[in-house]
Amino acid sequence: MATRERRLAEFNGEGEPPRDQPVQVLCEDHSGTYQLPFACRYVNGEWRNDESGSTVEATVVGWRLQRP
Repeated sequence: MATRERRLAEFNGEGEPPRDQPVQVLCEDHSGTYQLPFACRYVNGEWRNDESGSTVEATVVGWRLQRP
């Protein structure tokens, strides 16, 4: 199992992500950290599911450009 610090290092996006491309996000809750299974965009101060446009109801602690 990956440590919190290692996971955060993998999602080291600083500041706001690029507006023109979806990104992968790392979230955290009382159980630990996890990657959402869908791409997201940061729009007007909110994280949104890139496909549905719905607001992400999780605490996002990091982001990175999508990996193939």
